[in-house]
Order: sequence, then structure tokens, then C-alpha cells
Amino acid sequence: MSLNDILSYDFVQRAILAGMFIASFSSILGVFLVLRRFSLIGDGLAHTTFGSVAIVMLIGISPLYITLATLPLVMLSSLAILKLTRSKRIQGDAAIGIVSSIGIAIGIILVSLSNGYNVDLFSYLFGNILTVTKTELWLSFIVFLTTAVTVIIFYNDFFAITFDEELAQTMGIKTKRFNVILFLLTAVAAVLSMKVAGIMLVSAMLILPPLTALQLSMSFKKTIIAAVCFSIASVICGIILAFLLNLPAGGTIVILNIGFFLLTFGAKNILSLPR
Repeated sequence: MSLNDILSYDFVQRAILAGMFIASFSSILGVFLVLRRFSLIGDGLAHTTFGSVAIVMLIGISPLYITLATLPLVMLSSLAILKLTRSKRIQGDAAIGIVSSIGIAIGIILVSLSNGYNVDLFSYLFGNILTVTKTELWLSFIVFLTTAVTVIIFYNDFFAITFDEELAQTMGIKTKRFNVILFLLTAVAAVLSMKVAGIMLVSAMLILPPLTALQLSMSFKKTIIAAVCFSIASVICGIILAFLLNLPAGGTIVILNIGFFLLTFGAKNILSLPR
């Protein structure tokens, strides 16, 4: 089957477009999260997403609307993590651990009440980008547009908060507002990323492309652009390879992300060796 034959399918076109949008805003947000040492928030929100999906499925909401129904619950969880991290008695990683533990515990209990795993829940756990609906495609585009416009307009504020939040606050920047925006957008990214890589690998979409771009030691803006490029490349190549080799798209995309990271990390270490 040629590349043109693969791209002629509507569901493949939707998957690639949605994957590109999700990869773009996930990697943009991921740069800020990685530099602020909030990398684990993706994993924490993934566990929360598992609990949220279990809740909406137990209620009996149609699979077509599970993504939309899950969003409010995960966004509330992200605000809970933010609230806990503001506490002087609880560190950021501990706050993420608390919320993620609650999410996974609720998910396990609800799964047992619904007589075990079913096909729908299994697909959300491991992802299936090829089943993206038109609604999810439009939602991913809206979130991408919102993220891009927000970062462009408030670039200097996000930049200042990322490298020194206390200094940014003394400069008059409303750090609380921008933290809320960042965490809410991350929650949306986590929910939509489960279609690309599955709940089990959501954090990879947020962490790996930024880490790969950071190995290149470029300016902050160029690092964001590079992270987006690596993420988009992994999605497009991952979907095509998965289709050709009959592999899970989510796992293939993440493996490619890992491959990009290892290549840049290895190249950086080789170039830094004394001659």
C-alpha cells in the first residue's frame, strides 16, 4: 500500500490532523512544565483521567462524548494539584502523587463495580488515534489555537514565571492567574492526548518532545518550536508506521519520541567529548 493510499482514508486524515494539533499544544505546554519541574503532572493527570473515564462510563455516557464529559473532572483535578502545590507543607511532587492516587483508586473501584474492563475502557488506556471523531478534531484545533494565542500574547509573563516565579511576582505579574491557565490547559492536553497515546502514555506526549528539544541548547523560543517539530514528526511517522506494520499507534508514536530523544542526547554527549 502506497503513502497516497494510506492518506486517502478519511479516518487517517482526521488522525493525522488531530494528532498534529494535540502534539503541538502538548509540547508547547510541556516545555514550561519540564523547566518548572512539573513533569510528573502529566502522569498524575493521566491517573485522574483514568478515574474520570471510569466515572463517565459507569454513568452510561455515550463513547462519542466521553472526552467532553471527562474534561471538567480532570480540570478540577489540575486545580487541586495547583492548590496543594501552593501549600508550604506539601511539595509539588507530593501534591501530584496525592491527586493521582485518588484518581487511580477511584478508577479501580469503579471498574470492579462495572464487572471489569471492557473494550471501550481498554481503548482509552492504550489509545487509538485512528478513532478520532470530528468533534475531537475540532476540539483539538480549538485548544491548539487557544494555547498558541495565549502563549504568544503572554509570552514574556510565562517566560518570567518559568525561570523565577518569585521575581515575576515582584515585577507585578499575576502569577496565580497564569499558573491556573497553564494547569487548566495541561489538563485539557492530558485528556486529548489519551486518544493519541492512551492514558498509560499521556505523560510521554508532554515530557519527551520538550526534553528532546532542550538537548539542542537553543533559545527559549527556538526550543518551543523544536519541541513542536519533534512531536509532530513522531505523530505523523507513528501513525503511518502503525498503519503499515499493524502496530498500536500510541506505542509507536511514543517509541519514535524516545528515539528522537536518544539521538539528540547521544549526539550532544558525543559532541561534548574532549577532542
